[in-house]
Amino acid sequence: MTGKTLEATRQTVGETAAPAPTGSGNGTARRNGVRRSPADPMTAELMPRVRGEVFHPGDAGYDEGRTGYNLAVEHRPAAVVRVSGVADVLTAVAFATRNEFPVGVLNTGHGASAPVDGGILIDPRRMRGVRVEPVTATARIEAGVRWEEVIHEAAAFGLAPLSGSSPRIGAVGYTLGGGLGLLGRAFGYAADHVRSIDVVTRHGMLRQVTTEQYADLFWALRGGKGNFGVVTSMEIDLFPVPRLYGGGLYFRGSAASEVLAAYRRWARTVPDELGSSFALTRFPWSPDVPDELRGRFVVHVRIAYHGSAADGEAWVRPLRRVALPVLDTVTDRPYTSSGEIHSDPPEPFALHETTACLRELDEDAVDELLHLAGPDSSCPLRLVELRHLGGALGRKPAVPNAVGNRDAAFLLYLAGVGGTDGEQAVREHEQLVLDRMGPWSTGGVSPNFLGAADATPERVRAAYAPQDYRRLVRVKRAYDPENAFRFTHNIAPAG
Repeated sequence: MTGKTLEATRQTVGETAAPAPTGSGNGTARRNGVRRSPADPMTAELMPRVRGEVFHPGDAGYDEGRTGYNLAVEHRPAAVVRVSGVADVLTAVAFATRNEFPVGVLNTGHGASAPVDGGILIDPRRMRGVRVEPVTATARIEAGVRWEEVIHEAAAFGLAPLSGSSPRIGAVGYTLGGGLGLLGRAFGYAADHVRSIDVVTRHGMLRQVTTEQYADLFWALRGGKGNFGVVTSMEIDLFPVPRLYGGGLYFRGSAASEVLAAYRRWARTVPDELGSSFALTRFPWSPDVPDELRGRFVVHVRIAYHGSAADGEAWVRPLRRVALPVLDTVTDRPYTSSGEIHSDPPEPFALHETTACLRELDEDAVDELLHLAGPDSSCPLRLVELRHLGGALGRKPAVPNAVGNRDAAFLLYLAGVGGTDGEQAVREHEQLVLDRMGPWSTGGVSPNFLGAADATPERVRAAYAPQDYRRLVRVKRAYDPENAFRFTHNIAPAG
């Protein structure tokens, strides 16, 4: 489809006269068998205009439609639009533009970044189309697709996407933030391998952006998150990775010092095909956790090697010799089981997270981290992780994009789970760790791991090189001068 054809869709979307909206009067109404509470007359105009559903506060589907994976962020939109396809997105965005409503998209992964209060929240979970083209090794994925669906479809052709540690997170949102995945050191960020993007910008205009059409917007979307519109689909590269050598080495917490010291030395020697991370993990007393790990402080080394099983075993052997693992799941495995490497919790929960990029990991950095989060500390965080960067992650992509901080050697990721009583302690300790690890920090952050409470203008700016951030502001000013798409790691049009 050409750019001109796509632009023609802006003409009269949502601008025809509508009948009296269902549910806009007094009392409770029903539509499609769903209980309806009295709706705001303005947002209720959307109901007869979309094929999907529109939920208002008090409707039976409102809470489900506004709730994603990360329960730490609570959305309270004026309306949730559960879109059934591109036409519904066009209608919702055109309506929001005319009536000066800000627009957000429900995150289906970990990275909810800003609460949607009073705006229009688009729920894309019905847009689940995946089409694999084995000849070109590409896939076209829609806005609501999760990585597990792409992995499944690609595996039939011996291919794999550059998916993240959890197969249950949304593929599109992950990629817009850069996308630091299991195969990143071998192939780069997910955003480095996007062929085209379909995005609905203000006024309900659908644009197909590539290196040839809207090149500035194509550059900005790949790394700039959801600041410029609602992405309805994208075409991504797939890779001939039917299997890998990977899994987790779990050691007792008492061995943390020896294992982390060995990991630091080992990481300097491994090839680009070997991705890994080191995590200090406090497992909950949950029946979903293996018996060997339940309720324990554990050192978890994650391995993903794109190479032969024999070579992978040889590379991992030095780590297995440091201490006796309480659990060892590292083995030759199909890529379809790659989610077992990190074993992220499958069910939604309240996750408070933050991140920092480190330029190096020397002995002093290891000692400081163990002091702050090791077995003898009073650390309230559930997870303190170091992800090994470098390799293709540190090189410029063939098609430039906005992803920044490629000079970092490690990514420090902090995550805690806190209810009413524990949230403050989690946030205070996260800030303590960031402050104390400052001497090793580049000053940069990763948008994929930057939590809602931490997504301040200063921290968002730190995700990009200064010249790239200025360019992002210019693109934002061109495509969203009113900052309607601000419920994300926001890049304000005023800079």
